[in-house]
Amino acid sequence: MLWDRRGHTWAEPQTWHEKAWPVMRAMSRLWRFSAGAAGIAAAAFLLGFFIFATIATRELPPRTQIADGIVVLTGGASRIEAAARLFEQGKAKRLFVSGVNRITRKSDLKRLMRISSELFTCCVDLGYAAQNTRGNAEETRAWQQTHGFGSLIVVTASYHMPRSLAELAREMPGVTLIPHPVLPRTFRANPWWLDASNARILAHEYLKFLPSAVHYGVTRLVTPAHSRAAPGAPQHAGTDQ
Repeated sequence: MLWDRRGHTWAEPQTWHEKAWPVMRAMSRLWRFSAGAAGIAAAAFLLGFFIFATIATRELPPRTQIADGIVVLTGGASRIEAAARLFEQGKAKRLFVSGVNRITRKSDLKRLMRISSELFTCCVDLGYAAQNTRGNAEETRAWQQTHGFGSLIVVTASYHMPRSLAELAREMPGVTLIPHPVLPRTFRANPWWLDASNARILAHEYLKFLPSAVHYGVTRLVTPAHSRAAPGAPQHAGTDQ
């Protein structure tokens, strides 16, 4: 303490370290909080990826319900073949192939589907506009609205299914979507974590899925519930067959 001539006390002047200590302590707490939050976020990200990869590579027994229509998102011959088999089994009234390459002829698709000319001509529709999954959802919505369908079987690769459902549900919130995932042959040989190529495919798709899921979640929050129903469309998916 410092004393003046009248006996009053003065506080000793603070050093630089004493002045800076509260700030340094606050910064240390902020750094620890940030590091902890980053660790939790990283753990959640990795856990989410493992859950995603497990679901995306799981082969489920075929048990698809009857629906109004079938939509298959192009990207592999096995997807189209699977959709054609469902269509032949009478699972839906019409089949829509979304994202067809503009140079692909109808005869090529008919040969790949291996269905009768009558069935192909009357009840198979092709979409050429889509360039990506969001485009698939947009042109599928236009097709669904044209026919007034209230339920759709969605056929695509198993690893592509989560993002496809998110995009389709955002575009058609009142339509019942029934997933029919097709597990690619490359995922059947070995577990995905033992194949670098398959692991890269899953990681790339997971990074695409996350923003689609967030976009879908935000859309549901801001869209009134009454506006999610598809006008004039039934809200059931039919019965098992």
